[in-house]
Amino acid sequence: MKLKNIINKFLNEESGAVTVDWVVLTAAIVGLGMVVMSTVGGGIETLGGKVVTNLAGTTPGYVSATK
Repeated sequence: MKLKNIINKFLNEESGAVTVDWVVLTAAIVGLGMVVMSTVGGGIETLGGKVVTNLAGTTPGYVSATK
């Protein structure tokens, strides 16, 4: 009878299921982040190149608009 009680207690325990839920939820969030970065990554790279090109032709420092 004691072994049957131990088995029933093990089968009714739900704390491990919560851990599995969190692992699945975390994996889904990481996967969604990877999809977003792969989708937006090309545009970010192009925009970064345009910023570098625009900044290459400027001189550093402050120029007052009123002289």
